[in-house]
Amino acid sequence: MERTQELNVNDHQNIEANLRGQEEMNTTMEIESLFVLQSKNYKRWLRISIYVFFVLACQALSTILGRLYYENGGKSTWMGTLVQLIGFPVLFLFRFFSQIKIPKSTDADFRHFPSFTTLASVYIVIGLLGAAVSYMSSVGLLYLPVSTFSLILASQLAFTAFFSYLLNSQKFTPFIVNSLFLLTISSALLVVNTDSENTTKASRVKYVIGFICTVGASAGIGLLLSLVQLILRKVIKKQTFSTVMDMVAYQSLVASCVVLIGLFASGEWKTLTSEMESYKLGKAPYVMTLASAAISWQVYTIGVVGLIFESSSVFSNSISVVGLPIVPVVAVIVFHDKMNASKIFSIILAIWGFISYVYQHYLDEKKLKTSHTSPVGGPHLPVEEGHTNIQSV
Repeated sequence: MERTQELNVNDHQNIEANLRGQEEMNTTMEIESLFVLQSKNYKRWLRISIYVFFVLACQALSTILGRLYYENGGKSTWMGTLVQLIGFPVLFLFRFFSQIKIPKSTDADFRHFPSFTTLASVYIVIGLLGAAVSYMSSVGLLYLPVSTFSLILASQLAFTAFFSYLLNSQKFTPFIVNSLFLLTISSALLVVNTDSENTTKASRVKYVIGFICTVGASAGIGLLLSLVQLILRKVIKKQTFSTVMDMVAYQSLVASCVVLIGLFASGEWKTLTSEMESYKLGKAPYVMTLASAAISWQVYTIGVVGLIFESSSVFSNSISVVGLPIVPVVAVIVFHDKMNASKIFSIILAIWGFISYVYQHYLDEKKLKTSHTSPVGGPHLPVEEGHTNIQSV
């Protein structure tokens, strides 16, 4: 009888020990899981910070260099367009080094990949649109002061939201509507501000042409970003960084070919030699200005693509917009642009609109994190990296 009781006591102790061990193991696994999740989140925000820096710094630098080309004797709008696109080999180089750390695609990935004809059609369509956007942007930069040009481009956020609503089922919340209204008013303020600020010495007609082309470029940017998001979701159906980078790189390749055709068809290529010789800063600075602008545009593109993948096209464009007020300040220093009351008020409205958009982004991300967490005491559901916002790429 005593022997039986001893066995029961030993069994009970063994069960308690096993339970304690299991609890300790579960606690250890939860801590390790939390640590891994925090580490991934930290790395993601580090990447986002780098991409944000690329967008803010290179957007201002490329715009200033583009205006510097025109200010010192550059006259070719096709050349001004080409430098925005011709640096696309940098994208392939960046993709190559990024791909080294990424496992090779499996056979299943290739089975679900679209055909060559489908991909070629996609690249041609968005390449043509990209060429049109770049050309309109070049014309706008030629005829408008840099500060005005940059502030008008802030409306691209409104166009992105509009096209995302049509193509990607983007929801319009009160904060988004408020942002769209503010950005629209911000651009509209510059329409009547032609006589007092025209430091480019362009006629009123050319100023209007520049304004229309800049608004067209802004709308094209919004459409292009929303199309990329739609194509990745509906056509390619493979949402990786390399896929997005491939799309942008081949789009730039197609757009560069289109612009080169325009450069030779227009006859502007014949004047490039004399343009370089008569450049106010000299031949070497002429080449350096164009080369630096080309590289800056591609680094900016890397930042935009990275933000699209890590968040969404709306967030990527909102970061581009918040960098636009930087350009007018630099333009006042470098090109002595006039900073009157209309421009200052326009900048304030643009920043206000951006803050409204960012706050909506914060609310969406917070809501998404909550939806990916089970009730108290249950396991945490994994959140796929790169899909943390309204409409993920």
